[in-house]
Amino acid sequence: MQTRHHPLRGASLGSQRQITSFHFGSGDVAPAGGPARKVYIQASLHADELPGMLVAHHLRQRLSALEAQGRLRAEVVLVPVANPIGLGQSVLRRHEGRFELASGQNFNRHYPSLAPLVAPLIEGRLGADEAANTALIRSAMRDALAALPAVDELTHQRLTLLALAIDAEVVLDLHCDSEALPHLYTGSPLWPQAEPLARLLGTEAQLLALESGDNPFDEACSQAWWQLADQFGGQYPVAMACLSVTVELRGEHDVSHELATQDADALIAFLTHRGLIDGPTPPLPPLRQPATPLAGTEVLKAPASGVVVYRRSLGEWLQPGDVVAEVVDPLSGTQHPVTTTIHGLLFTREAPRYTTTGRPLAKVAGATVVREGKLSSD
Repeated sequence: MQTRHHPLRGASLGSQRQITSFHFGSGDVAPAGGPARKVYIQASLHADELPGMLVAHHLRQRLSALEAQGRLRAEVVLVPVANPIGLGQSVLRRHEGRFELASGQNFNRHYPSLAPLVAPLIEGRLGADEAANTALIRSAMRDALAALPAVDELTHQRLTLLALAIDAEVVLDLHCDSEALPHLYTGSPLWPQAEPLARLLGTEAQLLALESGDNPFDEACSQAWWQLADQFGGQYPVAMACLSVTVELRGEHDVSHELATQDADALIAFLTHRGLIDGPTPPLPPLRQPATPLAGTEVLKAPASGVVVYRRSLGEWLQPGDVVAEVVDPLSGTQHPVTTTIHGLLFTREAPRYTTTGRPLAKVAGATVVREGKLSSD
C-alpha cells in the first residue's frame, strides 16, 4: 500500500487541509492486450454521512491482505475521507457536512462536465480499436482536468477527487441518506454493469438517469462516456468505460462494524466478480427490486409546518392515496396528511421530526416517470 497526500490550495491563512489516498496493487496489471485496470472508491463526500467511512476502514484491511497475497488485478485507490472541508464544519454542536458554509454549495454538486472539454482533444484521433479509443479518451480527460483552474479550496477539492477517479473503470462513491434502505444511483447505460453490484449489496432501489441535475461526482466520472458515444459512436466505437455508482448505505445512524463488514465483503465480492480480484467467482443473489427511473421517484413534501408522525415504514409498498405521514400543528390542532400519488416502494425518510412547509419528507420509488427537469435533491 502507498499513502499519498494531496494538499488543498485556497484555505485561510495559517491553515491547510489535505486529501489522503491509499493505493493498492499496481496500475501495470492488465489483461492480455488490454489497458491497465483501476478502481476508485471514496467515502463521505457528504462529510456527515459516516457509514461509508467505516466501510472504507474495513476495505483498507481487506485490500492490504489481498495485496499481500498478490490477488489484486488492478490498482485500487481508496479515499476514506473525501471531504476534509466538510468534516471540519460544525454549527452550534451540529455537524454540517453536506454544504460548504462559505458558499452554501452542496459538496456533491457542480463538478465539471468533461465531454465538451474532451471532444476537441480527440477530434480526428479516434479509430476502429475500442480499447485504443478508451485509452485516448482517458488521457484527454486527464489533460482537460489538469487545465482547469482551482479558483478556491472547494474547487480544488473537487478537481483533486475527480483527478484521482477519472481514469478508473469502476468508481464507487459511498454515501447514506437520512433514514433509508440501501439503494444506489447510476447512469441508465451502466445498469447492465451495475446489476451485479446491486445483487451483492442487496440494494432495495436502483435509480437510473442520464442526467440528475447539477452534475454530481458519479455523473462527472461517467456521463462523458455516453455523451461522447452519442457524438462519435456512429463512426467509432466508444465504450461505457467507467462504471460510476453512488451507493447509499442505509441511514446516517446505521454505523456499526457488523453492517460495515457486510458491505465491505459485498464490495470485495463485486470486484472479484468483475475480475479485478483473483478468486472464486461469488454467486449472485437475486435482485431484490428491479431498476426504476430516477424520474419515477416521488418526493413527498411537507404541506405545512409541524411535528412529523410517520404512518408507514421503510420497505413498505404503497398505493396512490396512502398516508405516509402526518404533519401535526399543535397550535391549530390540524393534522395534515402526506399522501403518495404513485405505486412504489418507500425507501427513504427524513430523520428530523419537525418540518417546515415544503421540506422533503420521504421518497417513493416507482416505475413510471412522474418528474422532469432537475431530479437530484439539494
